[in-house]
Amino acid sequence: MLTEVRAARYAAPLREGGSLPGLVEGDDRTPYVMKFRGAGQGRKTLVAEVICGGLARRLGLRVPELVRLELDPVLGLGEPDEQVQELLKSSGGANLGMRFLSGALGFDPLAYRVDPVEAGRVLWFDALTGNVDRSWRNPNLLVWHGELWLIDHGATMIWHHHWPGAARAAERPYDASEHALASCAPEVERAAAELAPRITPELLAEVTAEVPDAWLEGEEGFAGPEEVRAAYAAVLLPRAARVHRHLVLPEPAAATGPFGWITPPDRRDTGDPGEPGTASAPRPAAGEGAAR
Repeated sequence: MLTEVRAARYAAPLREGGSLPGLVEGDDRTPYVMKFRGAGQGRKTLVAEVICGGLARRLGLRVPELVRLELDPVLGLGEPDEQVQELLKSSGGANLGMRFLSGALGFDPLAYRVDPVEAGRVLWFDALTGNVDRSWRNPNLLVWHGELWLIDHGATMIWHHHWPGAARAAERPYDASEHALASCAPEVERAAAELAPRITPELLAEVTAEVPDAWLEGEEGFAGPEEVRAAYAAVLLPRAARVHRHLVLPEPAAATGPFGWITPPDRRDTGDPGEPGTASAPRPAAGEGAAR
């Protein structure tokens, strides 16, 4: 299960995200980007973050640590912005927190070159989860201490917005023609051979168990949270075995090294390595990439 942390202080809204996430301080004195259950996208965004974050971490990809962030609506009483105040009041209880990553830089393919092996792993993972929000326009990737981190998985598994058609999602192609890493000569076949066998019923049960029951209760067509968890696994398991055969990719350019920074960034990413999380740079609106 996710570690439970209580929100001790609301610091600031992160306005570049569509769901108006906020920067908060937990009772463990750690800063978090909070995604609110009461935001317009609703609790399914939080479910997608938990399942995809758990899968990515178990597959060896770098993602921010997620926590169950308990919010007391009283924190919104002193907020001068009425929109933010209403969001805080309507999101009492369990919300999602992502550790804030201080000093991370937003991924720019012109400044940072990704190894084809890593690019293939990320692209295969996005194909598995149907991520529609990792384009070159909005990569949702950060570079922190010279390494690539994945953020913002709220726009994945879109089949859970229409469960009657979810079974067909296992065979649905994935259009990666505008994927942020499509130009990095991603080795998708290699990634599939490595990662697909690791997507097992046991792994999916472990990952979906991390979603709080409160975010799954009352789902139309299901008797309870366990049936909803099984429904996610019923799509992801067969999709993992076949999705690499249904990719739409542009003809890649030849991969060239060295990999990592091509040109020095304007500001080096200088967060504390012990505190992974989410941030966006070089703009000061840290966390917007993980906050939609």
